[in-house]
Amino acid sequence: MSRPEDQWQCQTVNCGYIYNPDRGDKKGKIPKGTRFEDLPDDWKCPLCGAGKKMFRPLAGAGSVAEEGI
Repeated sequence: MSRPEDQWQCQTVNCGYIYNPDRGDKKGKIPKGTRFEDLPDDWKCPLCGAGKKMFRPLAGAGSVAEEGI
């Protein structure tokens, strides 16, 4: 399992999707083990279509927990 800082959560009001590198993104044809930073720049959230800039780490610097979101 990936460390929490390697997982990302979509920061849209309606979504909350968590990108998990251990699972990849079957819909987006992203293989298991692909780190968030290695996703293509045009990758979108499979649920809401948010771009990578709308994601924040679950832990660590700049994280959801640190920002109080």
